[in-house]
Amino acid sequence: MKGIKRLLALLPVFLLAMAPVCFTSCKNSGSEKEAGDQGTAAVDIPASVEEIAVARGLSPKDVIAALKTYIPSGKYDDYVMFASGGHSGQVFVIGVPSMRLLKAIAVFTPEPWQGWATGSLESQEILSQGDMPRGINKKLTWADVHHPSLSETNGDYDGQFLFVNDKANARVAVIDLRDFETKQIIKNPNTISDHGASFVTPNTEYVIETTQYSAPLPFDEYAGMDEYKEKYRGLITFHKFDREKGRIDESQSFSIELPPYWQDLCDAGKKVSEGWAFCNSINSEMATGGINEGNPPYEAGISQKEADYLHVFNWKKAEEVYKQGKAKKLNGMSIIPLDTAIAEGLLYFMTVPKSPHGVDVSPNGNFIVASGKLDTHATVYSFEKIMDAIKNNKVEGKDAFGVPILNFSDVMEKQVEIGLGPLHTQFDNAGNAYTSVFVESTLAKWKLGPPDYDGPDAWTVVEKMPVQYNIGHVVCAEGDTVAPDGKYCVALNKWSIDRFLPVGPLHPQNFQLIDISGKNMQLLYDMPIGVGEPHYVQMIKADKLKPWIVYPEVGFNPMTMSVDPEAASVGNERIVRNGDTVEVWMSVIRSHFNPEHISVKEGDKVIMHLTNVERARDATHGFAIDGYNVNLSLEPGESSTVEFTADKPGVYPFYCTEFCSALHLEMMGYLLVQPKQPKS
Repeated sequence: MKGIKRLLALLPVFLLAMAPVCFTSCKNSGSEKEAGDQGTAAVDIPASVEEIAVARGLSPKDVIAALKTYIPSGKYDDYVMFASGGHSGQVFVIGVPSMRLLKAIAVFTPEPWQGWATGSLESQEILSQGDMPRGINKKLTWADVHHPSLSETNGDYDGQFLFVNDKANARVAVIDLRDFETKQIIKNPNTISDHGASFVTPNTEYVIETTQYSAPLPFDEYAGMDEYKEKYRGLITFHKFDREKGRIDESQSFSIELPPYWQDLCDAGKKVSEGWAFCNSINSEMATGGINEGNPPYEAGISQKEADYLHVFNWKKAEEVYKQGKAKKLNGMSIIPLDTAIAEGLLYFMTVPKSPHGVDVSPNGNFIVASGKLDTHATVYSFEKIMDAIKNNKVEGKDAFGVPILNFSDVMEKQVEIGLGPLHTQFDNAGNAYTSVFVESTLAKWKLGPPDYDGPDAWTVVEKMPVQYNIGHVVCAEGDTVAPDGKYCVALNKWSIDRFLPVGPLHPQNFQLIDISGKNMQLLYDMPIGVGEPHYVQMIKADKLKPWIVYPEVGFNPMTMSVDPEAASVGNERIVRNGDTVEVWMSVIRSHFNPEHISVKEGDKVIMHLTNVERARDATHGFAIDGYNVNLSLEPGESSTVEFTADKPGVYPFYCTEFCSALHLEMMGYLLVQPKQPKS
C-alpha cells in the first residue's frame, strides 16, 4: 500500500515526463480544450486511482509497466515489429511499446480481408509464382513462415522492403513497405525445405536462403536413405535483389552446393566482416533415422557428436566465381559445385559445440556468436582470427567431403557460460548481448569484449531475467544491425501455460516486452499470439517506415506499382461483350458501384476491372459476389481485376464488404446469370 501511495504521489511528475499532459487548466492557442481531447487536455488524477490499483492487485512495478506501454489514442508507437506468422503463412505487424497488432500482411496463404487470392487476379498471379515446380502438388494452400528480414543499407535497416521464407516449401517472398503488400514469391527449384532464410547482405545485394533438411538435387529425384551420403545435398542460395524493381532477379541468383548436413540459421557479416556470411548446421553425423525400422531415432542420431559445423562463406568471392561461369545449371538455377567451392576458397567450417542453432554477428562485425542447444555456452569467434586462420591454413583437418575445418583454438575468442539451452543473440548500443536460454526459460544479458566493449566485466553474464516460458528467438530494437538502439527486447516464448485465460488445449504463444534501458531489465507486457506459431521478429524504428496513406494515383495497380492501363475511371464505366467474354469497367465510391447490374449468360467468362476512386484516407471498399467465392479489398486509389466463369445460373448480389458510410448496406448490385436453357 505504501509503495502504491508513493508511486501515485509521483505520478503527475512521471506523466509529465512521458507525454505532454497537464493536470490543471490548459490553454491551446488561446482557447480551452474540451475535456477528453488528446494532447494538452486538462486532466485530474482522482483519489480513486489508488483504490483501482489496490482493488486490481497492482504493484508499483505493474503501474510503471502500464505507463511505459500505454499509447493514448491518436499517438503512435516508437517501433514496429515484423513477426513471422508461422503456420498462418502471413507476417504480423506489431507496435512497440503498445504491443498492439496493427496488421497481418498476406503472403503465402489466402487472406479474405485483404482480398489476397480470394478474387484478385493480381494476388492470385503472385501466389501462383510459388507453386511447386514441374507439376508437383501444384497448388500450395499453407506455409510455415519463419524469418522476416528487413532490407538494409550499410548494415542498417532502411525500411523499404521485407523478405520472409516458407520453411515447408522453400519459398521466399518480397514485401514492399510502401503499401505493406507482397509483390513476389520465389520457389527454389532445387530444394524442398529451408530454414536459414530470409537474411540479407548489408546492402541487400542478396537474400540468403539455406536448405534445412537435405535431399537429392533436385529434391524430386528419388534416392533411398542408403544413398544419403552420396546423393543427398544441401544448398545455400543467394537470391539477387534488384532494389530499383523491388524484385528478386532469378537470372542473377546462384547457389552453392553443400554437404548433406542440415543447414540452419544464418547471418551476414557487417563492417569489418562484410562480404562473408555465417550459417550454422546440425547432423554432421549424417544420421538417417528409421525408428520404425529399429534404428536410433533422429534426435539421438543427430546428437551423438560433441560438435557440429558453422559454415563460413566468402559470398563476395562466390559472386565472382559465379560470374566467371564456374557454376552448373540445374532447373534454371546456377549452382557452384561443392568441389569448386572448396577449390576456390568459398567455404570453410568451424566446429560449434552440441547441436548449434543461432548464429549472430556483433554490430561492428568483429564477433560471430553461435550457441548449441545442448550446450551451456555462447561460443564467440573472432573474425580477425578467422581471416588469419584462412590465410595461414590453420586447419584441423577436412570433413568427409573435403571442406577445410579451421582450428577451433585459433578462431575461438571466448566461450561465455550462459545457461542450459542458449539459442539466439541480439545486441544493444552499450556493448551488451542478449541470449535466449530455452531450457532455463531465461533471457541472459552479457558483456562483449574488446574491441566492441572494454570493461572489467567483459565476457561475463551480468543479469538473467526469467521469462514465461521456453523462449525461442529474442529480438531487440534494431538489435542485429550495425546501430542497435538498446531500448527494448522482446522474448518470443513458445509456451504460455498460465499467462492467459484458457482458450482450450491449443494455447497462444507469449511475446514478452522487456525494457532494457535501465541498469536492470524490466518486464513490461505479455502479448498473446493466438495465430500460427511465430518464430522470429525484427524491430525497426517507426520513423524509418514511409508507407503510403493512399495510393499515389487513382487506378494504381499494387502488383506493377503503377497506374493500370485497364483501370476503370469515373465517366468511363462500361460493359463490353466479346463473344463469350464479358468485360466490365466499374468505379467504386461511397456509396455505390457503377454499373450496378451486370447481365451475363451461363458459361461466360467475366473480367471485371474495379477502381476505388476515393482519395480520402482509410476510405477502403470491399467487393464480394455472393456464391462465387470472390472478395476484394480496394484501398483508396487502387485498381484490381477479377476473373471468373459464370458457371452457376441465378441472381447473385454483390456488395461492399468494408463498412464505408451511413449507406454502406445500400452499396450493392446484382450479377444476373441467365441459364443456357430455361427450366422446363
